[in-house]
Amino acid sequence: MDQDFHTVQKQLLTTVAALAIATTASAQDLPQAGNAWFQAGEATIAEIIARQPITSRAKNVILFTADGNGVGTNYAIRLFSGQQAGGMGDDYVQPQETFPNLALVKTYSTNGQTPDSAPTASAMNTGVKLKNTMINVDDSVAVDDCAARTGHELTTFAEMMSAEGKSVGTISTARITHATPAAVYAKTVNRNWEDNTSIPEGCDQLDIADQLLQQMSNGVIDLAMGGGRAHFLPESVTDDEGKTGKRTDDRNLVEEATATGAQYAWNEEGFKALKLDGSAPILALFESSHMKYDYDRTDEPSLAEMTGAAITALSTNADGFYLNIEAGRVDHANHDGNLFRVLHDGKAFADAIQVAMDATNPEDTLIIVTADHEHAIAFNGYCGRGSDVMGLCYAEDEAGTMHTDELNLGSDGKPYTVVGYLNGPGAVVVEQPDGTFSGSRPDLTQEEAIDPDYLQQALVPMSSETHSGEDVTVMARGPWAHLFGGVIEQNVIFHVMNHAVHAE
Repeated sequence: MDQDFHTVQKQLLTTVAALAIATTASAQDLPQAGNAWFQAGEATIAEIIARQPITSRAKNVILFTADGNGVGTNYAIRLFSGQQAGGMGDDYVQPQETFPNLALVKTYSTNGQTPDSAPTASAMNTGVKLKNTMINVDDSVAVDDCAARTGHELTTFAEMMSAEGKSVGTISTARITHATPAAVYAKTVNRNWEDNTSIPEGCDQLDIADQLLQQMSNGVIDLAMGGGRAHFLPESVTDDEGKTGKRTDDRNLVEEATATGAQYAWNEEGFKALKLDGSAPILALFESSHMKYDYDRTDEPSLAEMTGAAITALSTNADGFYLNIEAGRVDHANHDGNLFRVLHDGKAFADAIQVAMDATNPEDTLIIVTADHEHAIAFNGYCGRGSDVMGLCYAEDEAGTMHTDELNLGSDGKPYTVVGYLNGPGAVVVEQPDGTFSGSRPDLTQEEAIDPDYLQQALVPMSSETHSGEDVTVMARGPWAHLFGGVIEQNVIFHVMNHAVHAE
């Protein structure tokens, strides 16, 4: 029986090989065989066939999350990056888009068709889905139910890695106490409890800033960089940039951290002076609240610079590391309806990924690039190639490739931008003093549309544009990255990381 099976199997393989040769041979006879697109397609297939999965144990794991960078936002950033490089944009390849493995990720929370960043980041750090607003507390507990959380707090991937001797770092361009970075180290029934002023009377839960301090003192977190300085300082203290703290418990968590041996930085000079030899934990808080948008950045490091420094510092641990990196302000610019800053921060995110790729070996480092959720972003009309993604939609050239100089117009005879939003502060229908809503789309020039402060036109008027429940992508390279495929639940990302670091 076995001999017969192997004989049949060999015959089948021989037949498949013959068919492949025949297909290749016949492909060369096609009239399109000399076309550059055709040849590129064949080269891609050959590259995919040659891929081999890496099944060694991962020494290091780097999880990149661009907050709000779903498929649509990622496409806009690709167009922008390619156009900034002098091309038409759509054929540009971002660093993470070279990764050989990817999947679509379902982002809903256990009580939300559309999620926020707390349960989505928690899913990636604990392996289970949670309720909106909750960080690393299981969904049997209600939001704000401080007393019920006891016994329902989940173990994080950071805690697991620290217990196994690895170093752990978290980086964000948002406040380091914001939902996504907080999911690396904190457990709370409300993501907004960033300092003691938010904790309800009688609740014994530590605020998020205090939890970061505790996790650094416990040796779980070795490096934390981002914004959010105000949540670490008492209201009686004015920081180096003239901003006052928020805490009302008279505690100065920065001083408490440095008293236990941590290094501290608040500006670019201090950042460059940090010792990256692993001799002491690092706490860097570059803004009172969120870090500046990359376009507006002054006297603070870029996400790429923070990424490089973190990898240098954490790599001093021979047992490896876990590093979580968030481009938090992609999300904020989307909320503002300000595509200009979405794109600049998105390009800064890609630059950070390139730094990580250059600084690590895919044989021992699993790099995962994903998003926590998408936004209500939309792409308009039949725009010709090369239409500025930040600007107006120009007509296709039926005799060529690049768009014409003719603007595409709506039925109202007015031009429209390549990108808009389904809701947000840029809505053309606005509330009048008498409480009614009225308005129409204004005429718009290319110069107005590409202004850094322009808000994209939106349909539904809202003070802040919302998330959407669309799938996002996960792209990965390194050990066990091939486990990503198909359409997966968001919590599966944790399980891939966990398998990669424990594989035999």
